[in-house]
Amino acid sequence: METSQSQTERQTNGTGSNEKNIVYKTKELNLWYGDNQALKNINLEIIENEVTAIIGPSGCGKSTYIKTLNRMIELIPGVRTAGEISYRGRNILDKSYEVEELRTKVGMVFQKPNPFPKSIYENVVYGPRIHGIRDKKILNEIAEKSLRGAAIWDEVKDRLNQNAYGLSGGQQQRLCIARCLAIEPDVILMDEPTSALDPISTLKVEELMQELKKSYSIIIVTHNMQQAARISDKTAFFLNGEVVEFTKTTKMFSKPDDQRTEDYITGRFG
Repeated sequence: METSQSQTERQTNGTGSNEKNIVYKTKELNLWYGDNQALKNINLEIIENEVTAIIGPSGCGKSTYIKTLNRMIELIPGVRTAGEISYRGRNILDKSYEVEELRTKVGMVFQKPNPFPKSIYENVVYGPRIHGIRDKKILNEIAEKSLRGAAIWDEVKDRLNQNAYGLSGGQQQRLCIARCLAIEPDVILMDEPTSALDPISTLKVEELMQELKKSYSIIIVTHNMQQAARISDKTAFFLNGEVVEFTKTTKMFSKPDDQRTEDYITGRFG
């Protein structure tokens, strides 16, 4: 039986925390939906300007975990947590931490594109407007910068006033990424952002992630192990609410430490 200490070492190994800044540090995080424990003693360090992938079978706690990082999990009745999640050195589970402040720094892109029933332009500037920006010139600059950042400006610049629902699925997802960028976050959470997209749109989003990590820290939940291998710097393997292994992606997919990891990535289960 593996000790708690050795589990923690395995969960945090390969992070390079002495070389780069830690964005998130999760320490002994436990979470329950009512009586059902969904997360068990999670210890992870997320490093800035990297893509961190979270893989594992359905129901293993992947999406639950990233929803703790911006406290969206609190919207679900009956949820309770124990442990600590530090973002830039502050425990976000502390009652003094304003959730609105956190969500301006931690953006999220969901599994299915979810543009608002508004124009392309109004989708992008929605967040800045909420935060009090009214100057049309500034809003125009934010819209162009965000759409360029999401690699969709050239496709929509001549139809900014058209309804976002007229875009393709892949374009809608990149628009949602632009909407996220408009609030100038520090971290971008992505919950299976390409699962509803075709292969060409998936490739565009993956290429975009590689560009975005120069300026943002990205945490992505994906059921696609090939995707994790292609785009991420580090990968965490979740199983039954626990982190089995967390290491550099190249190592995990070539020489994992845990037999359960090898079984999963080679398709023996899950």
